[in-house]
Amino acid sequence: MFGDPLTIVMLGVLALLVFFMFRNSRKRKSDLASLQDKMLPGAEVMTNFGLFGTLVSIDDDSNVATIETSPGSTVRVHRQTLARVVEDDLIEDDVVEEDTVDADALEHDALEGAASAAGDAPVGEPTDEAQRSKKSEL
Repeated sequence: MFGDPLTIVMLGVLALLVFFMFRNSRKRKSDLASLQDKMLPGAEVMTNFGLFGTLVSIDDDSNVATIETSPGSTVRVHRQTLARVVEDDLIEDDVVEEDTVDADALEHDALEGAASAAGDAPVGEPTDEAQRSKKSEL
């Protein structure tokens, strides 16, 4: 009965499938439990739809969380929309990336300024003289 190699392979695949299903379920439960432990009033949170704010309160009976988005402005959302607690190191990484982009933009602006000071217009853009002649034709 179990001597067929195909049957043995199918049972092995089924056993692996069941193993990974239970493993993922346990991992998901532990992640949810750790998230709920971090969800305390005063924590910086992000919702599923991208709203950032400070958690003011959580009502377990009605599943409503109150988030302060700016001083004096609060929003009531369903508790399940709280996606994650925002850590300080994530905010610092975002600031570093923005600074890098700003430095690149400043370098690009400086190169354009140098080109226009030298009298060279970037490729595909008309010079000031060409723009003046078009206006005079009108």
